[in-house]
Amino acid sequence: MKVSLHRIRALAATAIFLAAPAWLAGQNPGSPVVKDFVSGGKIWMTLESGGYEIKPSPDNRIHVTWNEAHSKGVKVTVAPNGKWADLKVEGTPNHFNATIEVPATTDLRVRLTAGQLTVGEINGDKDIEGNAGDVIVKVGKSSDWSQVDASVTAGALNAPAFQADRGGLFRSFQWKGPGKHKLHVHLTAGNITLQ
Repeated sequence: MKVSLHRIRALAATAIFLAAPAWLAGQNPGSPVVKDFVSGGKIWMTLESGGYEIKPSPDNRIHVTWNEAHSKGVKVTVAPNGKWADLKVEGTPNHFNATIEVPATTDLRVRLTAGQLTVGEINGDKDIEGNAGDVIVKVGKSSDWSQVDASVTAGALNAPAFQADRGGLFRSFQWKGPGKHKLHVHLTAGNITLQ
């Protein structure tokens, strides 16, 4: 059976077209990034400037989504390794915002260059530091925590759950309780709210 050159080209073009979505999906060129993880693990996050919300995931996966309208050049990598995972967000432009979902029971270590960070009620230890911006941590009941320390070099520190409200320079407080989790928050300049 003789097949025309035109027919071969048409079949080749169709094959490339059908394969393209799978190839693009494998490249993860933009939002979202989803990786399997475990409940009770620890995630180390390095976040360049932007606005971030970290909240509980409905499953045992790490989900990262961001506003693609302002995302040219953004690089998001999530590298799970057993009960540990590294998550990095790099190359962020102005007005960058992202939502990071993690398993509801997860220990977090977060380093933020600058911006706004909101951490939802995630069951686990939290170690959060930033250069400048606003950090809001939803702490739930004070009785869930064994040790809390928070400090800001210049700015305000508001923690009604722990009866602390301070502003100015070199503000800090420490608190001990009956719970099992530890919370550490430090900002060089900005506002810390533990609510």
